[in-house]
Amino acid sequence: MARKRYVKTYKYQCTITEKEYKVTSEAPSPDELVSVEAYYQMHPEEDDRPDSVLAKLGIEREPLQD
Repeated sequence: MARKRYVKTYKYQCTITEKEYKVTSEAPSPDELVSVEAYYQMHPEEDDRPDSVLAKLGIEREPLQD
């Protein structure tokens, strides 16, 4: 019978949304981690997610200002 491999998990908290995430790799600077949601709140011009993903999240895309 094969042994079950142990995978170390790390818990981090987003500095903006305060959501907690579990990952399998250690972050070099955990105080600077932000979630994807928080990143797109800070940089809405870089939000390139498809409309179907935005609809699932309940986010309406604002028209770009030229």
